[in-house]
Amino acid sequence: MTDVITYAPLLLQGLLITLLVTVLGAILTVVTAFTAGLARLSQHWWLRWPAGVFVEVFRGTSLLVQMFWFFFALPFFGFQLAPLTAAVLALGFNEGAYGAEIVRGTISSRAAGQTEACVALGMGRALRMRRVLIPQSIPAMLPPFCNVMVDLLKNTSLVSLVTVADLTFRGQMVRNTTGQTTAVFLTILVLYFVLSTLISQLMKWLERRFALDRTPRSRRDQPGPLVKAGMPV
Repeated sequence: MTDVITYAPLLLQGLLITLLVTVLGAILTVVTAFTAGLARLSQHWWLRWPAGVFVEVFRGTSLLVQMFWFFFALPFFGFQLAPLTAAVLALGFNEGAYGAEIVRGTISSRAAGQTEACVALGMGRALRMRRVLIPQSIPAMLPPFCNVMVDLLKNTSLVSLVTVADLTFRGQMVRNTTGQTTAVFLTILVLYFVLSTLISQLMKWLERRFALDRTPRSRRDQPGPLVKAGMPV
């Protein structure tokens, strides 16, 4: 265990890379999920069909194979990607494909009365999507998106296979140097668990923040009518 503590700075460097990959992958996941999910709801086939193919390909094939494709196969077609770029693209597109179905399914499940009311008010499809359907769907999207983000974090351990020096990569280096298999992988396990817990807590906070029945702070802090009139409650 002493050897592992000695190499703690090396593991910390790997942890920072893991955090970077997770943050960049999460941003790409959200962008991909909403882009593909909304495209699948489009009335135009030239948007709906490519989005459907994208989702099925990235959901139906292995993330590891996708990562290898971006890093090892694309150079044969003249596209050379840095290891970090290839890793983030594979993670973001793969998790974004799952997220796209969350976006599509959640918006599609909105009550028909919402759409009818928007049509009655003269709102176009884009306006009612932006002002009504998406804002009301976000609270329902957050719990499944929490699973997507935790899964994204755990899948960052695969980026070591395309030479990204993340936490798992550094842990393997420490293990090969010290021979402390149990101590090294127990440390890594705890670190991933802590990060997963932080992501879950963040998503729970967002759920409370965007809850539809949440009372705005300005209204919570506003005194009641009896207090305003100076009367005892």
